[in-house]
Amino acid sequence: MDGTKNRAALSADTLQELAEKIEHWSHALGFQQIGITDTDLSASEARLLNWLDQGFHGEMEWMQRHGALRTRPQELVPGTLRIISVRMDYLPPAGRDPQDVLDDPELGYVSRYALGRDYHKIMRKRLQKLAEKIQQQIGPFGYRAFVDSAPVQEKALAEKAGLGWVGKHSNVINSRAGSWFFLGELFTDLPLPLTQAAENHCGSCQACIDICPTRAIVAPYTVDARLCISYLTIEHAGPIPIELREAMGNRIYGCDDCQLVCPWNRFARPSAEQDYLPRNALDAPQLLDLFAWDEATFLQRTEGSPLRRMGHQRWLRNISVALGNAPAEARIISALEKKMETASELLQEHLRWSLQMQKEKLKK
Repeated sequence: MDGTKNRAALSADTLQELAEKIEHWSHALGFQQIGITDTDLSASEARLLNWLDQGFHGEMEWMQRHGALRTRPQELVPGTLRIISVRMDYLPPAGRDPQDVLDDPELGYVSRYALGRDYHKIMRKRLQKLAEKIQQQIGPFGYRAFVDSAPVQEKALAEKAGLGWVGKHSNVINSRAGSWFFLGELFTDLPLPLTQAAENHCGSCQACIDICPTRAIVAPYTVDARLCISYLTIEHAGPIPIELREAMGNRIYGCDDCQLVCPWNRFARPSAEQDYLPRNALDAPQLLDLFAWDEATFLQRTEGSPLRRMGHQRWLRNISVALGNAPAEARIISALEKKMETASELLQEHLRWSLQMQKEKLKK
């Protein structure tokens, strides 16, 4: 990142005017809010390292591997002076009510962020366009865009940039927009004026802690990923711990319970992005229909979706657990037994558990 010569020629007034234009361009590109922060994340570094030391990251070994680099942006991208943090709403304006889906054990619940197109590509392209607009205005400058990629402490950056505060569930909350939004960053060598950091407004509320199905929020602002359904269904490659399977209910990809109960989300607004509309009726899918997808169907119907990254085996593993939690039905037992014939060792272990759950219910 080397824009030293150009950077030195920019006056404080020019930089202030540029920051205002960046905000305008960002809104035009579909971001609901931006903020600008420096690179000092020393206040969050100790918390991150303590969290890692306790093993709360589970199998996400890349977090341990990068360690403090996450809280040192100037080391990740040398020359970085400021970080433009952006947020983009994703709550789809259409589709079944999330609570209705959770309350119907024959349906599968997919986290609302994953119903449409993969946000990584969408936001990265928009951040690149933002950088190009800045370049058109001032000439070459140093930058690098990130969207949930590389060791970036995006939530801490968003908080410092004024986009919201990190809530007790570890998601960023905005007092006027709730928490249903994605985050992205543009690292830059421009000494832009800073925006004011956000204040925490969680107060004494602990609705997210109380609602968590697996008690993964082990203390305010501390989530043990090893207990978190989002981690278990997406990141975790091995067997789902037996003691957590019933608590998973019908959640087959991610979990939104802590957001659904957060009082600040009464201010959340549906996204205007067509790309985030539900695809393949995944806002309220029948579990048995999804369970019937072979790998080719899975790959075809999850093309361009965040769902694809977990792979077909985890997809079937998660659905089999949900079927074990569903009311006893002969057709569910039949589907589980049929899948056993060709299942991997990992999947067989979950199928046996689900069959046992189904058969025990039939006896009652």
